[in-house]
Amino acid sequence: MPSKKVRLILIGDVVGRFGRKFVQAVLPLIKAKFSPDVVIANGENSAGGMGIIKRTADELFETGVNVLTGGNHIWDKKEALELLKTEKRILRPLNYHFSTPGNGSMVYKTAEGYPVVIISLQGRVFMEPVVDNPFTTIDEFLKKNSHPIVLVDFHAEATAEKQAMGFFLDGRVSAVLGTHTHVPTGDARILENGTAYQTDVGMTGALDSIIGMKREPIISKFYNGIHQKFEVAGGNQVLDMTLVDVDATSGKALYIEACRYHEATYGQQLA
Repeated sequence: MPSKKVRLILIGDVVGRFGRKFVQAVLPLIKAKFSPDVVIANGENSAGGMGIIKRTADELFETGVNVLTGGNHIWDKKEALELLKTEKRILRPLNYHFSTPGNGSMVYKTAEGYPVVIISLQGRVFMEPVVDNPFTTIDEFLKKNSHPIVLVDFHAEATAEKQAMGFFLDGRVSAVLGTHTHVPTGDARILENGTAYQTDVGMTGALDSIIGMKREPIISKFYNGIHQKFEVAGGNQVLDMTLVDVDATSGKALYIEACRYHEATYGQQLA
């Protein structure tokens, strides 16, 4: 008898209210087409483009997201400090200090009872050096893990650090999918020992923006060095996601596909 296949979806960083509304519009169609066993989204930018609060998390959960991962902006809203103490479906990076509120991993049980370990992990290269070494942290975690299906959202800036993590975990986890840069990469593949990998999934936010924010203040800062308030961009939205099929017994990846859905055409794309 062939082993059961478990289907995972990770949605790229959801940026502000426009990103949340687009998830609400498109996720029901995605679930109808692909029938995922678990839907994960990076939610650290869901509140005003930076941070997460209960209302923005609840909107995504009500839409059909099962788990929210985090990153360096997870604490940008004060409310998150209390929220992560009680809401186990929201993860902060595993390699924050042990005294930090919340959890860096969780075991999600699918409808058929398969446990899926979901891990939020943060890189250090070109990032604020506030987290422990992600390589040693995940290494120690996996020594104690007994579940075959493991997805790692590696929230990091440097492509080399992400690639290094992918090869470091190849054969030890089901998938290493990068977030944080908001720009999807074209390198989705299964590594030689059975781990699905992509350097960056991308984002859910405005297409004609700079990583989901209005262009003018960011261009101005690059031009004259004067910081201006960044605002979430509206207009045509895109949803970037990566789908991974995993063998439920071995935890090895069977298939990986990166997708981008445009607000103007998502109906036709998902028909």
